[in-house]
Amino acid sequence: MEVLFFFKKTAYDTFALMKPPAAQDIFSIRTPSQFEEVALALFRYQFEHNAVYRSFCDLLYKHPSEVNALEQIPFLPINFFKTHQVVSGKGPIVQTFSSSGTTSSTSSKHYVSDLSIYQESYLQGFQNQYGPISEYTILALLPSYLEREGSSLIYMVDDLIKKSKQPDSGFYLDNFSALSEKLRQLDQSGNKVLLIGVSFALLDLVEIHRFDLNHTIVMETGGMKGRRKEIIRAQLHDSLKAGFGVKHIHSEYGMTELLSQAYSKGEGIFETPPWMQVFIRDPEDPLTLFDDARTGGLNIIDLANVHSCAFIATQDLGKKWADQSFAVLGRFDNADIRGCNLMAL
Repeated sequence: MEVLFFFKKTAYDTFALMKPPAAQDIFSIRTPSQFEEVALALFRYQFEHNAVYRSFCDLLYKHPSEVNALEQIPFLPINFFKTHQVVSGKGPIVQTFSSSGTTSSTSSKHYVSDLSIYQESYLQGFQNQYGPISEYTILALLPSYLEREGSSLIYMVDDLIKKSKQPDSGFYLDNFSALSEKLRQLDQSGNKVLLIGVSFALLDLVEIHRFDLNHTIVMETGGMKGRRKEIIRAQLHDSLKAGFGVKHIHSEYGMTELLSQAYSKGEGIFETPPWMQVFIRDPEDPLTLFDDARTGGLNIIDLANVHSCAFIATQDLGKKWADQSFAVLGRFDNADIRGCNLMAL
């Protein structure tokens, strides 16, 4: 029996090293056990086929033969996306996404060899939370992202706009009058509307125009992008709720280094899709994970990162609850200001 078990384990490991989990295995995950099985298989694959991640694991003396649970998987510090080409496998790079950063910081770069996985991730991730994309007219107020190249957020929103197939869906840069008129018209029609915008632009809009919306989801993507002073999330949401006349402000949590997003429908409490999980690490000991609702660094497993690295130690601070929801409470002091959520609760 012992020999048979060893043979099965070796055969499984060898198969896992040959190729990564298929997209259908990732996006069909529904249970924790399915997630763990796919995550461990992807860890074994990326250990062998990602030179940067392999070197990091070697420095920690972590080998797949010793990793049998999610909590034992090493999480690659996110800064490696600034200094190295973090790729798994030898597939051709078809798209390079880059972070906004600041004028004095180095941008992160995410090299993508299969855009279909990204497309499947953000489409399923959105529809898991909000229903069919075809039911929404999407109005995008993302000026700072439109003004540069390589934004994964613009790629996602542009594709969702196309998939909505609504004639009024589209991007707005700085024409607040046209946007406010369209927003009022669509909301009064009773159709579902999603207004997604970077925080500073949404604040700019409600300082000029006031609304009383009943059928519109207002979603902020975080970040002042150097255009305004950073404020806590509660203050931001209070201003936006008053300006748009809505009860809740929704939020999107994503970043260049991840191909999946988490969403909050209010109060800054985020939920992940089934192929993404958040863990909290001890801020004093980055190799130790908390198993309760203490505040610490956010570690993320994003199984959509098949061809880069699925195991990321971010520079965000937060906490997680037993139902797997989590909150972003801020960033480590030495972290660069980035395009993802920066506001504290």
